[in-house]
Amino acid sequence: MNESTILHSEKKLYVAFELGNKSWHLAFSDGQRQRQKVVTARSTKEVSQEIARAKAKFGLPPETPAVSCYEAGRDGFWLHRFLILAGIGNIVVDSASILVDRRVRRTKTDRLDATALLDMLIRFARGETRVWRVVRVPDETVEDERRLHRERERLVKEQGQHRTRLRALLTTQGVSIRGSVRPARVTDVRDWRGQPLPAQLQSELLRECQRLEIVEKQVAELDRQILEAQRSGQGPIAQQSRKLVELRSLGPISARTLSSEVFGWRKYRNGKEVGASAGLTGSPYNSGSSMREQGISKAGNRRVRATMVELAWSWLRYQPDSGLSAWYRSRFGVGQRARRIGIVALARRLLVALWRYLEHGIVPAGAVLRSA
Repeated sequence: MNESTILHSEKKLYVAFELGNKSWHLAFSDGQRQRQKVVTARSTKEVSQEIARAKAKFGLPPETPAVSCYEAGRDGFWLHRFLILAGIGNIVVDSASILVDRRVRRTKTDRLDATALLDMLIRFARGETRVWRVVRVPDETVEDERRLHRERERLVKEQGQHRTRLRALLTTQGVSIRGSVRPARVTDVRDWRGQPLPAQLQSELLRECQRLEIVEKQVAELDRQILEAQRSGQGPIAQQSRKLVELRSLGPISARTLSSEVFGWRKYRNGKEVGASAGLTGSPYNSGSSMREQGISKAGNRRVRATMVELAWSWLRYQPDSGLSAWYRSRFGVGQRARRIGIVALARRLLVALWRYLEHGIVPAGAVLRSA
């Protein structure tokens, strides 16, 4: 029995998970009665036992299908995969899409949260598909493919933190150094009076430099692995990465991010779905005589959104004769503020154009390939 059959079956057991670090609250219902149980966190054995007991408690046959849900978060998707293997139709819910009552001060407990999830699960299974947003779960291979560029993203941010800390420490002594601060330079630095830096400050600077060097080496190693995966990989993500870098302005890091985060594992029906996946769609506010645009929704993949804004600036530089660049210059070419606003619109159009390039082989109008 597949997941769709389970969801639309008449008689079923509903299960809602409220996940904690030490314990999980499980809320059960047969559509009329409810019960709750607490199990040890991450204990699949206890979960299976409680599901069987709930069926017996409600007088349901053991073969009765079950449908469950939990909010996406720290536990990731392993629980989803376990439930699917166990024959339970599971839904991973975007927690930000769950509506809450704003009329009174909100009461929040694990029991109440589990009950609220259970009520919405029953409504969802009965056809109210807009009660929340369902998270698309990637397969394990795709999820593992994401780790390289996501780890690199964290390390690059840490790299910037170390460099900022080094400059901040030197600024406290009236010192400003151009270029990188390295261990060999620390002992030669002089403060505002022309005197050597205090001994403890020198030691702290040396330790900070050592941490920075470790992070830089790890970033360089990840760059090498990403480039190697792009050159020799055989999966759809590697193939799409190779195709993307054929366009000028796209490098291996941005190509890897786009292929593994948005293009390599999901299917889209049109450009609107592509733009929405990155949160690059508009959010108008039209009520009565009030009509204004609130900006992009940001209800999508933030990594893809940030990558596309960077790529939009790069596209203007390396693809100046393309149709997208001409459209941007004619629409937003005057004024710095207009250019910053327009770059987001260009990012959305570019994302849709890249999807068409990968999906249908349509090269963006006027774009130049590296092989050309």
